[in-house]
Amino acid sequence: MDYEVIIIGAGPAGIFSALTLLEEGVGPILLLEQGKAIHERVSSPARDILCGWGGAGAYSDGKLTFSNEVGGYLGDYMSLPSLQALLTETDDIFIRYGAPRERLFGEISPEVEALVEKARLAELEFIPTRIRHMGTENCRAVLLNMYQALKDRIEIRTNCRAEAILAEEGRVTGIRLEGGSLVGGRFVVAAPGRSGSQWMKDQAEALGLETRVSPVDIGIRVELPAAFLKEITDLTYESKLIYYSRTFDDRVRTFCMNPYGEVVNERSGDLITVNGHSFAAKKSDNTNFAILVSSLFTEPFRDPIAYGRYIARLANLLSGGTIVQRLGDLLAGRRSTRARIDRCLTNPTLKEAVPGDLSYVLPYRHLRDIIEMLEAMDHLAPGVSSRHTLLYGVEVKFYSNRMGVTRDLETGVENLFAVGDGAGLTRGLLQAAASGIVAAGAISKKIVHR
Repeated sequence: MDYEVIIIGAGPAGIFSALTLLEEGVGPILLLEQGKAIHERVSSPARDILCGWGGAGAYSDGKLTFSNEVGGYLGDYMSLPSLQALLTETDDIFIRYGAPRERLFGEISPEVEALVEKARLAELEFIPTRIRHMGTENCRAVLLNMYQALKDRIEIRTNCRAEAILAEEGRVTGIRLEGGSLVGGRFVVAAPGRSGSQWMKDQAEALGLETRVSPVDIGIRVELPAAFLKEITDLTYESKLIYYSRTFDDRVRTFCMNPYGEVVNERSGDLITVNGHSFAAKKSDNTNFAILVSSLFTEPFRDPIAYGRYIARLANLLSGGTIVQRLGDLLAGRRSTRARIDRCLTNPTLKEAVPGDLSYVLPYRHLRDIIEMLEAMDHLAPGVSSRHTLLYGVEVKFYSNRMGVTRDLETGVENLFAVGDGAGLTRGLLQAAASGIVAAGAISKKIVHR
């Protein structure tokens, strides 16, 4: 074997696997990343900002969510006390590498409990969640510190793509790189991240691994003056709200709320979707958040990723990128024009978004769900459903098929572990990083036992 452990992907799951393996004295380790090193990455709509050291988290707003209800499914593989202890341990590592200790929000209080009750009256479920907010500008610094801690102790190859995972007689043997060269490894940790969802699906099929189809989340990003949500965001920073639509009984949720933040484009391959950032220091006058509708398809259709890509591609076809529309125009059945956007009371932070009509892109079912969600939120925070609220589309969250794994996150192929968002097990920075710790700990135990 060339390496004791090969890690595919340098997002949070892969990085925390490497950090933990080093602490356990395991080596040699090879960490592969198809994108660029952290000091070479540039956040730009013209580049793929999902790949590279740090993965999609490098240019996120850096929320670390302490919850078993959102952010992933690790609670299915361990007890709640064990998960809470693991998330605290993971958070401590983030702090060790530079995450701001003081930016912690959402502690349970009488004010938060009152907000939960107020949400119920609006037919919303409010999920209280403790959140550490690093800020977009601090994510890069934390990831750079982790890179510096690893670069002289393990082998890191960036701009290097794993083409396939190799196995013989039910046991992993290594990987094949793009170009055909083979690299042997006793253990492999697959942590391809969000951008590697299709790759992970292909590997699972090639290896005959058990997977479960995950839902695809499709929706829009909402932008409005920060004052409308100030009471909530000052208390909890981010509101996790769930609504079941009256018309279709679909599950609709808010996601990635960014107080005083900015709406941004996000490029993944040939697709442009929309996302949001918020900084620890720099502030805009607006708050933005996503409203997502979860769709879980049944037989015979088993490719929700392709469906999400189709919706995103349609928006790109009509606008060349991202569409922006006033809520008032959508409800009136007309497209937004540049003149209408210019006189909107919400000043858009994504200037390159093209005024248009989201009803040409999103299915009626999704639009109906989104409109109902905004109306419900308006009861909780008056002003959310204003005709001057801006809607950007589309936002799509591609999740890998959920891998069948053991409690140690080992797949049906011996010594092959699947972790993070790319394995369909997590949906956020903290649980993704924590999954890397779990896999690394299991590998260390296997080596000691051997």
